[in-house]
Parts: sequence; C-alpha cells; structure tokens
Amino acid sequence: MKKALDENKTQIKRLSLNSKLIKTILEAIASKKAEHIITINLRKIPEAVADYFVICEATNPVQLKAIADEVEKKVKETCGENPYKFEGKQGDKWIIVDYVQVVVHCMLPETRHLYNLEELWHDAEQKEHLI
Repeated sequence: MKKALDENKTQIKRLSLNSKLIKTILEAIASKKAEHIITINLRKIPEAVADYFVICEATNPVQLKAIADEVEKKVKETCGENPYKFEGKQGDKWIIVDYVQVVVHCMLPETRHLYNLEELWHDAEQKEHLI
C-alpha cells in the first residue's frame, strides 16, 4: 500500500506542460477558438489546490460552454479521464473543469478581469499559449 502511494506521489510530481493531459486540454481549448490562453504553474506554491491552472476566454456564453464541453470530451477520449468536478455548467460567465492536478477556467472577459486569477497567483510561473 505504501509503495502504491509513493508511486502515486511520484506521478503527481512529474506532471508538466508536456503531459498528455495538459496538451489535450490546450488542443481542445484551441479547437473552439478560445482566446488569451495561459497556464499557471502552481507546483512550487504550497497553498495551491492544483499543479496547474489553465485559463482561457470565450467571447460569449455559447462559446464558453462549447469550450468546456470540448475539454471534457477530448480528455475522456484521449486520456480516459473524467473531471473530478465540473462547476458552472449551467452558468454563462465562468466554467471550471477540475481534473485535480489541472483546473481549467473558461471565462468571459469581464469575469476574468473581475477575478484576475493571474494577479492572484502572480508569484507562480505563467505561460501564454498562442494557438
């Protein structure tokens, strides 16, 4: 049992921007024409709830839902994973697709500006993805 837990911790530590999960998420987001896509590497922040945040914008609520649905679909097809949580599915401003180690935030521009997650986690490494 202890060996399995140690192996699991090792796997968690290896998650990177090159991981299959993150690549699949970024591809799904790009396929639905999301804008201003960034990743925030939270691995060095002890208080962080995940290893990475992926944040993107949609221009309207229909696109917002399409992006989140595509992330869920492509990750299931490619990685065989279902989200741990899918918050805001009925909402029209912010949808969160939570894969525990990676949390995807799909937001409308006003909502993104209001909550400003990039500034909240300013001490973490951030990378913009021009897809």
